[in-house]
Amino acid sequence: MKISCTQENLNQGLFIVSHLANKNVALPILNNILFQVKDNAIKLSATNLEIGISCTIRGKVEQEGEFTVQSKLLADFVSLLPKERVDLQASEADDQDQILKIDCKNDSTKIKGQAATDFPLIPQVEKNAPYLINHESFRQALGQVLFAVSVNETRPEIGGVLFNFSDNKLTLAATDSYRLAEKSLEFKRKNGDSNRRIIVPAKTLQELQRILGSLKDPASISDIEEVEIYISDNQIMFVLGNIELVSRLVEGQYPDYQQIIPQETKTKVLVETADFVKAIKTAGLFSRIGIYDVKVDILPGQNQLKVAAINSQLGENISELEAEIQGEVNSTVLNFRFLLDGLQNINTQKTEIDLVDSGNPCLLRPEGAEKDYLYIVMPIKQ
Repeated sequence: MKISCTQENLNQGLFIVSHLANKNVALPILNNILFQVKDNAIKLSATNLEIGISCTIRGKVEQEGEFTVQSKLLADFVSLLPKERVDLQASEADDQDQILKIDCKNDSTKIKGQAATDFPLIPQVEKNAPYLINHESFRQALGQVLFAVSVNETRPEIGGVLFNFSDNKLTLAATDSYRLAEKSLEFKRKNGDSNRRIIVPAKTLQELQRILGSLKDPASISDIEEVEIYISDNQIMFVLGNIELVSRLVEGQYPDYQQIIPQETKTKVLVETADFVKAIKTAGLFSRIGIYDVKVDILPGQNQLKVAAINSQLGENISELEAEIQGEVNSTVLNFRFLLDGLQNINTQKTEIDLVDSGNPCLLRPEGAEKDYLYIVMPIKQ
């Protein structure tokens, strides 16, 4: 294998794939990045056996071949090189010592590697009839639901995000059974049946979110507008230009969460989002450790929302906010950290709060016609 490319291109490719190659004692080859050079293309890949990622970078191919080298060492080293041409040459597959030789301007380095024959195969998903979604909308949507995924491994089905493709609308849902986040966005599909329900592991989506966030970097691939999604029986593949992320799907049935979304409301509140966030953060300082409880009182007669917390050891806090209120006097006790998670993902000036009573979930939505996001917090029973 013998190739040349710019430091920027190699650095970007390594940034995309190296994150996935982490310390694996049982299978050391998983700590490596695989270089595959053929058909005039330079492809970098990494896998942890559950997720596989590959990125094709631009460069000059002088000799085809395959080689693996330790991920963190190579990524750290390349990031320190000057922004010049980098020449990489790997020893032949039958050589006793596997060495990657790297030359860049005044630097000449040799890094020990391993033959590519031991590197695990990354599953392939057939590329036909993709779901197409705007990459910026998709990145924002992931941020609005991922935090609500359960970290409890005893229920793997809620350890992922539900992807429900239906009638050109993709609905993402995540819950840990204490709160629920749901976001809807549009997709396009040229052919094939659009309707599909799958569960995607949270770790896969966190990796995808990291990559989507990096696309704003000027050195990255700026012409990507859409994420392509391909689905097989038990695998999903996300394609962003020259980047491919493959993952297994979570088996099982996602809970029917629709039944906990309140279909009626006795009290509807419209409050300034920033003011409400500040009041919740302040009251949170006085909440009880481990319970994180704050009380929200809704007073229609005074058009007032009260947020309070009492702690016998620390003291108490009460904040009064002006609000537009329809309906009856109401109150609820909520976990302030869960409440903040939802509020910080509502990007309208005002937040709509719907409440039945203190025993039912509290529903938060963005103000106005944009009903594509909802967040539910279960009450703390007194």
